[in-house]
Amino acid sequence: MIISRVYECDVLVVGAGPAGVCAAISAARNGMNVILTEQGGFSGGMATRGLVGPFMTCYDAKGEKMIIRGLFEEIVDRMVKCGFAIHPSEVRAGTAFTSWIKVGHDHVTPFEAEGLKLVLDEMLYEAGVTVLYHTTFTEPVLSGNTVIGAMFVSKSGLEQINSKVIIDCTGDGDVATRSGAEFEMGNEELGLIQPATMFFHISNVDTDVVEADIQANIDNFYRRDGVNYRSLHWRVTEARNAGDWTLDRVSIGLFRMPKKDEWCINTSRIMKVDSTDNRSLTHAEIEGRKQADEIMRFFRKYVPGCADARLKATASHVGIRESRHIKGDYRLTADDLLSAKVPHDSIFVAANSVDVHGRFGPKSNEYIPINGDYYGVPYRSLVPMGLDGILVAGRCLSADSTAAGAVRVMPPCMAMGQAAGTAAALAVKNGVTVRNCDITELREKLTSDGAYLG
Repeated sequence: MIISRVYECDVLVVGAGPAGVCAAISAARNGMNVILTEQGGFSGGMATRGLVGPFMTCYDAKGEKMIIRGLFEEIVDRMVKCGFAIHPSEVRAGTAFTSWIKVGHDHVTPFEAEGLKLVLDEMLYEAGVTVLYHTTFTEPVLSGNTVIGAMFVSKSGLEQINSKVIIDCTGDGDVATRSGAEFEMGNEELGLIQPATMFFHISNVDTDVVEADIQANIDNFYRRDGVNYRSLHWRVTEARNAGDWTLDRVSIGLFRMPKKDEWCINTSRIMKVDSTDNRSLTHAEIEGRKQADEIMRFFRKYVPGCADARLKATASHVGIRESRHIKGDYRLTADDLLSAKVPHDSIFVAANSVDVHGRFGPKSNEYIPINGDYYGVPYRSLVPMGLDGILVAGRCLSADSTAAGAVRVMPPCMAMGQAAGTAAALAVKNGVTVRNCDITELREKLTSDGAYLG
């Protein structure tokens, strides 16, 4: 097949999700010629295509200090200014914005996906990033063990992009894996992958009535046999007893959005989804929409205040929590997080709790807070073993399955992306490989660009 176009750039970012947009913007702001590719038609990844929300906490474990900052904070501030988000400083745990969850949910960020699309397009344009939507990665271009470019297919045909550094922000580690990187798939010890969820948004809800029903029953929230009985579990039981509920779920994850009548629903659960296999993804999305329809009918029939609720949208891509964990120069572990370790090469700090779904069956959820104010994520976890010229950022970083259950959420992924983009720029400027990027210089640059490193 004839190559229709060949591009040259300093830094190529593959995947325009939360990590990818931050990687591209940070590299461009640091003087690089950057190309960002995305197989869809807009940026944001799970935050827009997946309708995942809200952004989980960006504060320390005490809920006192915002610690995930930098580009994440800038994106949030822009959305707040435009009326697309509520600042995390104004959102406290145990409220409708957190689905009345208290532990680990203080200071989340409710936002509108359509507004995020606009803000990200604007920031990418301002930074001078060349954005190529509708452009799908196919295979890397290698020189020995160094990744020097990648091949893509688009409406224009086969295209080649040559670069000095590639940042894999595909979520599944597609570029790194096809370049020969080793990986773990989910939790290989247990043979499990966290379940997928078809997120959807609803509108025209009488929110005051919904909140009144939950407040009247909030003292009846409890946990038993690894299963949380929380919001509307009494309504789910009623529907199940009437034969109107077939899902293997016991309560509803519903998060109020910036507009009072709109809610983000995180309830459907599809087990054993392999997001690196198109057949498995197809099944997940068909099943997810089917579950969303059943949940929507449940809302209208059983939930006070939702009789006239409307389905605003189901996600255009099923929500993926876990797939490949690339084997990097350092494997982040659950012990690192839970004991609040801050390595010397930390590129951001976070306090997000370990959040593992489905480990003890489809109804279960394992949620483990850290023992300290925050932990650090090392730069080495972004560097695939045995490869040069490439970094990974996002949920596919080098981590065990349990640790990844904490840092897979969007604020940490954005911080990872900013760090990867900055490191790529410094490596190109200094004429070194990304593996040999000067950590002191990287941390100083991240700090000067607004990141908080402890």
